[in-house]
Amino acid sequence: MSEPVAVTGMGVLTPAGSGERALWERLCQGRSTAASDPALKGMPVDFSCRVPGFDPAGVKSIAWRTNRFIQLAVVAARMAVADAALTPKRWDSRRIGVVLGVGASSMEHWPGETEKLLQGRLRAVSPLALPRSIPNMAAGEVALDLGATGPNLAVSTACASGASALGVAKDLLAADRCDVVLAGGAEAPRASEMVALCFSRMSVLSRRCQDPERASRPFDADRDGFVLGEGAAVLVLEKAGHARTRRAGVRAWLAGYGASADAHHPTTPDPRGKGAAAAIDAALAEAGLRTGDIDHVNAHGSSTDFNDLFEARTLSRVFDRPPPVTANKGCLGHGIGAAGAIEAACSVLTLQHQLIPPVANFTRPDPRIDLDIVAGTPRPHGVEAVLSNSFGFGGQNAVLVLTRA
Repeated sequence: MSEPVAVTGMGVLTPAGSGERALWERLCQGRSTAASDPALKGMPVDFSCRVPGFDPAGVKSIAWRTNRFIQLAVVAARMAVADAALTPKRWDSRRIGVVLGVGASSMEHWPGETEKLLQGRLRAVSPLALPRSIPNMAAGEVALDLGATGPNLAVSTACASGASALGVAKDLLAADRCDVVLAGGAEAPRASEMVALCFSRMSVLSRRCQDPERASRPFDADRDGFVLGEGAAVLVLEKAGHARTRRAGVRAWLAGYGASADAHHPTTPDPRGKGAAAAIDAALAEAGLRTGDIDHVNAHGSSTDFNDLFEARTLSRVFDRPPPVTANKGCLGHGIGAAGAIEAACSVLTLQHQLIPPVANFTRPDPRIDLDIVAGTPRPHGVEAVLSNSFGFGGQNAVLVLTRA
C-alpha cells in the first residue's frame, strides 16, 4: 500500500464544453452531446461528440505547428495548473513531470501530405507533418508551455491511455522522481476522416445516423456501438507533503492504480474477465481497500454489445453486490486516449458533489446484465471511494481508485 496522491487541480475540455462546470451540468442532465459532424460528411458514420466552440486562437503561438489533440492538451493543462494555484516556474521545474495518454494519435493532415507524395511533389511535404502528429508531442508541448523539465512521457494503451497515464504518474510520485505531475489524456479522433473511417470499418461505431443523440447508450439493451468523441483532461497530481507545504487544496486522492493485459485477442476483451479483474484487484490492493469499501463504479461502458456485457459480468464476479454504476460515454462519447482521464475527472466531481450522474440513454435494461445502473436523474449517494475502469484494444486494462478528500 503506497501513500495516496493528492489531486490538487483539474482542467477539462469535453463535448459538454470548456471547464468542469459545463461538464458536470451536462452529466447530471443525462443528455448526450452527439450530433452531426461536418468534418465527417460523407463518411458511413457522420456524427460524433465534439468539443464545442474550441478556438485554436487560444493557443495561437503553437497552433501553426500542432494538431487539435495537442492544442486541447495544452489548454487543459493550463486550466489544471490555474485550478491548482500552481506556478511551475516558482518551484523546481526538474521535479515537475508531465504524463499524457494518447491512443490513436493524429492523422488529420496525413491525407493531404500523402497526396503530395503520390504526385511526386516531395519537397511540398510539410516538415511539420510528423512532429504535429506523433503521440508524445502532447506531453512535449505541455512541458514547453509550462516550463516543466521533469520526466516527460507519452502513454499509449489505446482506450485505456488516459487512465494509464494517471497510474504512471502516480508511480513517478511514489518513486520520488517528481513532486508534481500533470497527468491525463488528449485525443481528437473525429478530426481525422481516416481514423473515423477505420473505427467504422471495424463495426464498433453506432450506426444511428438519423438519431445521433440516442446513439451512445452504455449497458442499454438497444446499444449498437460507441460514438467517437474528443477532448482532454489534465489532473495535477501531487505528493501529499508537497501539497501541504504550499497549502494547496486537495480535491480528491488517487489512492490506487492497477494494470494488466488480457493476452487474449487484439481487439476483443477476454470474456472471462480475468485481466480486468486482476487490474481491479491490484488497484484495490494498492489503495488498501476491499470491494465492500467501493461506493460507486464509473464504468468503461463503451456502448458496444460485447464490451459492456464483459464488463458487467466482471463486476458481478468481483463484487458480491456491485455498487451503483454510471458510464460517462453515454453523454460524452468515446474520447479514446482521453476517455480514462476525463472519467477520472468526472469521478472527482462525484466525490465532491456526493451525487452520481445518470447513464445517458439508458432506457431499456439488458436482461443479461445484473448491475445497479444509475439512470434518468442523478442519484444522491454517500461516495467515499470510486472505482474507475478503462479498457482498450490490445487487452489493455487500467483501473483507478479515487477517494474523497
